[in-house]
Amino acid sequence: MQAAPPGPAFSVHDIPFSTHGSWFGISPVLAEKTRAEDLHLVSHQNGMHAVLRLVPLDAATGERAETAVLATPSRLSWTGTGGRVDLAYESPDTVRVHGTGLGLGISAVASILTPFSGTYFFRDPVDVSHTFTSYETGRRYRITVLSGTVADAHGAQALGVADRGITVTAGTDGTWETVIEELDSARSPYRSAATFDEVTRAARRSFSEFVDTVVPWRSDSAPAAELAAHVLWSATVRPAGLVGRPAVLMSKHWMDKVWSWDHCLNSLALGPGSPGLAWDRFSLPFDHQDESGALPGSVAHSEVLHNFVKPPIHGWAFGHLRRRLPDPPTPEQLTEAYGGLTRWTDFWLTVRRAPGASLPHYQHGNDSGWDNATTFDPDRVAVTADLTSVLIFQLDELARLAAELGFDDDARRRTETADALQAALLDELWDGERFLSRPAHGGTPSASASLLDLMPIVLGDRAPPKVHDRPAERIDTHLTAFGLATEHPASPHYGPDGYWRGPIWAPATVLIEDGLRRAGHQHLADEVSARFRAPAEDSTP
Repeated sequence: MQAAPPGPAFSVHDIPFSTHGSWFGISPVLAEKTRAEDLHLVSHQNGMHAVLRLVPLDAATGERAETAVLATPSRLSWTGTGGRVDLAYESPDTVRVHGTGLGLGISAVASILTPFSGTYFFRDPVDVSHTFTSYETGRRYRITVLSGTVADAHGAQALGVADRGITVTAGTDGTWETVIEELDSARSPYRSAATFDEVTRAARRSFSEFVDTVVPWRSDSAPAAELAAHVLWSATVRPAGLVGRPAVLMSKHWMDKVWSWDHCLNSLALGPGSPGLAWDRFSLPFDHQDESGALPGSVAHSEVLHNFVKPPIHGWAFGHLRRRLPDPPTPEQLTEAYGGLTRWTDFWLTVRRAPGASLPHYQHGNDSGWDNATTFDPDRVAVTADLTSVLIFQLDELARLAAELGFDDDARRRTETADALQAALLDELWDGERFLSRPAHGGTPSASASLLDLMPIVLGDRAPPKVHDRPAERIDTHLTAFGLATEHPASPHYGPDGYWRGPIWAPATVLIEDGLRRAGHQHLADEVSARFRAPAEDSTP
């Protein structure tokens, strides 16, 4: 049998080293804009917390060894002049670490232990393992030395300020091996018959099988596809805490949540090859839908935030997802989706429409997903054209679903509401040349240089030709060498690192590209797609 390929190499500064299902990764990134010199075990249970510091050590001096770090999906390696240390996942909560010529220091990041915070360290008399108990994650991190020597153990049972950790060095054969487990509570002493190489090969096979199902179309002309698949694979977590389904975090760096619109795009990517994960990915925010019908803004292991919502692109996403699935959704799935989308749509038509108003509003740019877009500079509580446009699309999808499920009256009512919203949109926010926004409390409509004002292109050919032709012309002026700038490059508010005031984002790109195609602007859609994909391909190792 031919061995599975190792997969693409990547930098742990950009992508943490992790595996499918795990809630922790190995990374130098400890928080937003915070990087360490050494790699850390960083857990995403109860938030993002760097728990253990992993430091390769010179065998002769015991000091920190200078090493180069290389990561592939199945193995992380520190390589120095005196030897190397390799790390691989045996399971989502267990890593094996093997060293030759170099030692390894494993220490608690938190130096202060109080009755309510920090990391307690002790040696377990049952299995002589060394255990770190973290208040921040609520988990234990058990270190079992499989071969070699614990040259130093310090800080065991210490309270207050202390250094806590162990140093593992080679035995008589010049090698050592240890295992690190993230435990919810107690577990039997560690036992495994697998060798380190067998663990690595199993991890390699797991990733290879995922790639073959999710991006079987990859080729030399799309070298980033395999790396993109790795990001999805390694950012997936198993059900735990408030995440009741397998889910894909936006990152196992600091953006370690499921946001209630980004998840739609991940589900589309997974649909053809991993339909079960795609369905769970799409459905997760609906598990936390509140009584008003609102979806949470984000879901994490121990936190569900309802202070902001996200735009209702879920009808758009559901229509695409069901066409991408290898098998049609079951009647039960269609009914479940219809119920969730109905409540989500009615939230915007009731809670987010002022008395006597025809169009819904956002309460802040965060609700739109375009947090600081210049559309919201005149007024944060705003009626915007993008919101009504995606809601119209969602109503159309609901109408199709209702008809399929035999709810003919609902189907007719949803279509009538969509038509009425489109008429109001064109009457109130279309000036004959462009879409505007206005304060929800009343006031004069205004235009901005934000790409958000051009999002009504998602209506495609549902809108009259001029209503999609003029936005398409303006979209063309937002094109840079790397894709669609979220703020017009000539705008005084444009910034290449301006969040939603210049940088290029995938959600906006995908929605606009799809709308352009349905409106008949195929050439521009091709150009948007090509320019967005080019830098991703060029950035591969």
